[in-house]
Amino acid sequence: MCGIVGYIGHREAYPIVLKGLQRLEYRGYDSAGIALYDGKDLKMSKTKGKVADLKKRLENEISTNGTVGIGHTRWATHGEPNDVNSHPHYSNSGDLVIIHNGIIENYDALKKELKKRGYTFKSETDTEVLVNLIEDVIKKEDVKLGKAVQIALNQTVGAYAIAVFNKKKPDEIVVARLGSPLAIGVGEDEFFVASDASPFIEFTNNAIYLEDGEMAVVRRHKEVKIRKIKDDSLVDPYMHELQLNLEQIEKGGYEHFMLKEIHEQPNAISDTYRGRMLVEKGLIRMAGVDDNMERIANAKRFIIVACGTSWHAGLVAEYIFEDIARIPVEVEYASEFRYRNPVISENDVVIAISQSGETADTMAAIKLAKEKGAFAFGVCNVVGSSISRETNAGAYTHAGPEIGVASTKAFTTQITVLTLMALKLGKFKGTISNSDFQFYLQEMERIPGKIKKALESDELIQKIAFTYKDAPNCLYLGRGYNFPVALEGALKLKEISYIHAEGYPAAEMKHGPIALIDEQMPVVVIATKKGHYEKVVSNIQEIKSRKGKIIAVVTEGDEEVRELADHVIEVPETIESLTPLLTTIPLQLLSYHIAVLLGKNVDQPRNLAKSVTVE
Repeated sequence: MCGIVGYIGHREAYPIVLKGLQRLEYRGYDSAGIALYDGKDLKMSKTKGKVADLKKRLENEISTNGTVGIGHTRWATHGEPNDVNSHPHYSNSGDLVIIHNGIIENYDALKKELKKRGYTFKSETDTEVLVNLIEDVIKKEDVKLGKAVQIALNQTVGAYAIAVFNKKKPDEIVVARLGSPLAIGVGEDEFFVASDASPFIEFTNNAIYLEDGEMAVVRRHKEVKIRKIKDDSLVDPYMHELQLNLEQIEKGGYEHFMLKEIHEQPNAISDTYRGRMLVEKGLIRMAGVDDNMERIANAKRFIIVACGTSWHAGLVAEYIFEDIARIPVEVEYASEFRYRNPVISENDVVIAISQSGETADTMAAIKLAKEKGAFAFGVCNVVGSSISRETNAGAYTHAGPEIGVASTKAFTTQITVLTLMALKLGKFKGTISNSDFQFYLQEMERIPGKIKKALESDELIQKIAFTYKDAPNCLYLGRGYNFPVALEGALKLKEISYIHAEGYPAAEMKHGPIALIDEQMPVVVIATKKGHYEKVVSNIQEIKSRKGKIIAVVTEGDEEVRELADHVIEVPETIESLTPLLTTIPLQLLSYHIAVLLGKNVDQPRNLAKSVTVE
């Protein structure tokens, strides 16, 4: 959840660490802090609030000189967001300083033991316990920092990505990970440490991603040495060549990352099917599926595990797989799946969906499924992420970096990948005709252009947003393929505007939610021509008779719903199973504009973080 960044090399560390924190702020923004070594001593500044607050404080508080530094932007777990609980944290001696992303579950027992040995604690955090445990090991065992970190981590239970610095050994930073991501950027006589590669992309395109249970001592003028935390055995590092570029992680003239990412969806979808969907040849090539076709196509059941927006994409995929490939599908919250005693067999395929590829609950669900003998297939956006390494096979979405905390292009590109997979399986199994398969490919190719058309309703949606920005509640209704879109639309509104919203299958309105409808209640209804149209129109009439305010998302040219609805937003016509790629666009824009009108922080909504790497 938190973001960590570090630098050791020949440049001034402060601007690199500060810029890195700004790029990682999507991971948490309750507080921020920096520790710098100026060649003589450690200097630290930290504060509740955002990185911008830290920058103001730094200008008056400490010298920013030095070529070694670490920084942290926090999503609070242990201890409320305040200055004291902010990272970095010193050890009692002041020699060690640490930054940490994750949770040390047995911190309380460790803390009690350390207190018996005379250690004192200023904060409520588990992280301060860890840094003092490391210091205690150095004193008791008379070992160097790297060995002390290894010994200490073997006494902890939980998840972590850490960076530790000892001012008595100022030529090294020790890093380690378990359950939380950590990348090491390798430059010319300099090294970078970060939760992802965005803080160092302009300095190097070479990165080493630590695997779970690995640690590294990053020393000036030397190669990175990676070892297993459990047994201290050496690991041969694999150098990744990064494809990320600086332009992708900047706003590009848009007011917010979320708006930029909404408008990037035509290109993101094109990038996702480019090289995979060969329309002229009537082929879909997906290496992760091609190489495991027999296992996947002969599965008795697909189990989709995901969280949040990815779970909604999984619900859309359930309709698509069952319709096109005729494979039974169950969609599970990863956080619930892992704590049940689920019935999983070797004949099952578990599809894990995650934008970041680091979601802790989804990772745990994958490991559980593999233990039971199931085949694990990953769908994620981040190359080299934990889920991409843990699964047996998978497919990347190629959405590009998604910085806004509220997912937009992740949702549509996940649906794109899963649709391609369903079509490929349907063709292999003979559950879709050649003519229908070809028509699907042609229509998929048209989707980016149709999304561009849907984006043209932006000005109209702004006006609708102004009308309903002060509504305390909102209902979202959809049927079939667009029921998950209703759930996703409601989630977006909740996430960034803090307006209470709920999504329902339209037919379920009569089974409870209709009691909420009055002249103050806006109801967003997805009513495209393809898919239960007459039934949805009937639901709209029921809303109208209760004086509810109707915002309808309809197919271009629809006149019947226009006569009933208070507001109509049109999207181009397409195949029913592809409508979610279009109908979600106006719902994203509606949420965005309402949040902006209410003065909310669209890219960094309260209490949320982009990558949920703790349970």
